[in-house]
Amino acid sequence: MSDSGSPAPKVLMLHGYSQNSSIFSKRVAALRKSLGKDVELVFVDAPHVLMPVDLTGHGTSLDAFGAAEASTTSEDPALKPRGWWRTDLTRTRTDGLEESLAYLRDILRTQRFEGVLGFSQGAGLAALLAALLERPHLHPPFLVDGEPPHPPLRFCVAVSGFKVAGPLSTAVFSEGYVTPTLHVLGKNDILVIEERSRVLINVSKTKRVEMHDGGHFVPSKASWRTFLKAYMLDPTGDVPSPGLTSASQPGSGAVTPLTG
Repeated sequence: MSDSGSPAPKVLMLHGYSQNSSIFSKRVAALRKSLGKDVELVFVDAPHVLMPVDLTGHGTSLDAFGAAEASTTSEDPALKPRGWWRTDLTRTRTDGLEESLAYLRDILRTQRFEGVLGFSQGAGLAALLAALLERPHLHPPFLVDGEPPHPPLRFCVAVSGFKVAGPLSTAVFSEGYVTPTLHVLGKNDILVIEERSRVLINVSKTKRVEMHDGGHFVPSKASWRTFLKAYMLDPTGDVPSPGLTSASQPGSGAVTPLTG
């Protein structure tokens, strides 16, 4: 419990491209355990099931995506790789983004969240969602009977995040956004490189940037778990930095080279 008698704050968890909620939950199992009953993580599946054609030509495999369990041929829904939108090598297409926002709108209208944590493609969407909740009129389909589906969030955590491409994103981020956002970058991330993340960081007006020595994953060492928990409970507080710690296990996140 965050306070005596009060429910634990809920955090919406958005997985990376080719993952699904089950795979992402496993990748951050150590964090889930550290949070205990103090923070409730709510994992949701992206609405778009990916087919082999969605991965063709990008020079990687599901194993490289950090989703070795996933299968584009399995009939088991829990093994299906998913994405918040489909794109191509130019990273300018966001096919399915509006459907994903409508899907999240319907979740937000029935539950209350303190914040959102996204990884890679999910991080790009998390920041976009945080910004959209500040000015939902910029995308009228996001409204419910002319009203926002949910109040602005108290915080956003974007791990290996980037600014989503396309006119919708351009409009939503046109004046920046003020939701406190923790940007987590991997010093050795070669898939969403720092320069790409900086484009998103530049439109984040209330930001905190932390780096770890690893690559494209959610850091899971004890210092990071402690830090992330403290940040979620008090995103505007004086939370000590976890510092440049060495890489957590690579399995803590999926690589997402085609999420632009």
